[in-house]
Amino acid sequence: MEVSPHSVHGGPDARGAARHDFSTNANACGPCPMVAQAVRDVDASRYPDPRYTALRARLSEFHGVDAERIVMVASASEFMQRISALAARTGLRRVLVPRHGYGDYSRAARAWGLEIAVNESGEQEASLQWACDPASPTGRRDDALMRWDQPPAPGGIRVLDCAYVPLMLDDVPADAGLRAGAWQLWTPNKALAMTGVRAAYAIAPEQVLQEHLDALHAMSASWPVGAHGVAMLNCWVEADVQRWVQRSLETLRLWKARQLALCERMGWDVLQGSLANYFTARLPVDCDGPRLLVRLREDDIQLRDCASFGLPHCVRLGVLAPVSQAALEHHWIHGGYA
Repeated sequence: MEVSPHSVHGGPDARGAARHDFSTNANACGPCPMVAQAVRDVDASRYPDPRYTALRARLSEFHGVDAERIVMVASASEFMQRISALAARTGLRRVLVPRHGYGDYSRAARAWGLEIAVNESGEQEASLQWACDPASPTGRRDDALMRWDQPPAPGGIRVLDCAYVPLMLDDVPADAGLRAGAWQLWTPNKALAMTGVRAAYAIAPEQVLQEHLDALHAMSASWPVGAHGVAMLNCWVEADVQRWVQRSLETLRLWKARQLALCERMGWDVLQGSLANYFTARLPVDCDGPRLLVRLREDDIQLRDCASFGLPHCVRLGVLAPVSQAALEHHWIHGGYA
């Protein structure tokens, strides 16, 4: 069996966090001060409620769903492993993933011996299907959703990765990608710029089979979310925190416009259509991409190489503040690339 023991991610490496880290999609306006304070105030000397009763009730009220449909998970990646295990356990053999998407969808599928195909191939049989809206690394709408207006084949499972729904910058309804028959996977730590706190939740579709819910709970480790994660998710549903997120989007829109203009000045070809706080750009043909990324990292600037997304010679850039954009432009000009 082919397996991938390690994942490829942006963010800190063995040298720690870069000062100008374009490689993640976290909200560059954060961390959200109210959430950061709540996490600092956590009493870590006690266990959380192992059933997360109050937290699930708050999340269910926030989303307008029954609390029984809320499944607590340690992170989005942890849920990817758990739902892939469920798919294998229920007899599914195939996983449909975005052509350019998060590698952990495929990594989990390989770990459970499932066949992988891209969503564009269409559903040939009941399968586990993934979509991310807006998609990463491009920030575009996920094309798979056009096919999700029709129900999946009997026995099929669909999961919409909602990681970047709260960070959509364009005038598109935030719930435009949601589909009634799909699981929703929510990871608020990106919107809150608290990615060091690992906590997430999934919302089951209304018609979910009880045996699927039971199996997912049974496959969970005890206390998948620690006290700090509980504090973050409790804050997530607060009105003042949601207002902070909305205000931050206004700033991110301005910063994104500046960053797109910077890429144009540098001769980087931006892949159009991004709706979110990140986008992908193709480097100039004569640019030595790997050498550029190494030299940038030495100067405390980090970009996300998109080769692992199936987009060689491209980089993903999270939108950062003007001071970081100026650092990138300075390196580009004075590093002999301009």
